[in-house]
Amino acid sequence: MNSTDAPDTGQKKSPTLVKRLTVWSSLTISVLLFLYCGFTDCTEPTQIGIVRNSVSGQLSLQQGGGWYLTPPWVRVARIDTRPMRVSVATAGRGFSAKLVQFDVSGWKEFVATEGFRYYWWANRISINFGYVEEHRGMKDILRGYAYSAKKYPFIRILNEYQQDK
Repeated sequence: MNSTDAPDTGQKKSPTLVKRLTVWSSLTISVLLFLYCGFTDCTEPTQIGIVRNSVSGQLSLQQGGGWYLTPPWVRVARIDTRPMRVSVATAGRGFSAKLVQFDVSGWKEFVATEGFRYYWWANRISINFGYVEEHRGMKDILRGYAYSAKKYPFIRILNEYQQDK
């Protein structure tokens, strides 16, 4: 018998410490990633979250920034409530721009008018080679309602600038 040969005692060899740590750390990371993706959502202090329970169809509102624990069947659409400039793009001399803000008190009317979806994804896939600025997402939605003939309770026009000549 060589000095390198160990006598067979009939017991199974246990995994090394490195293998144990690798397995446990991988398992821990996987569980934390699953919990993060499935049960949490985050809104910034300048955002609101429109919450829709896919099972019951109930709508609610998350105000204020922070982390929220939600079941996986609950979807949250985030809307920025800061004022933003919307305009009609033109190559001509006349132009129009407005400073608008989403009014939180009208969020139910907004969902009734626009429907529930992830508003950020609106028109994300756009092949538009002719323009440098592409209007997409919530900014494009607010621009449409700001220039509408009808006044909506979920949009507040803070300032309007028009130049005719």
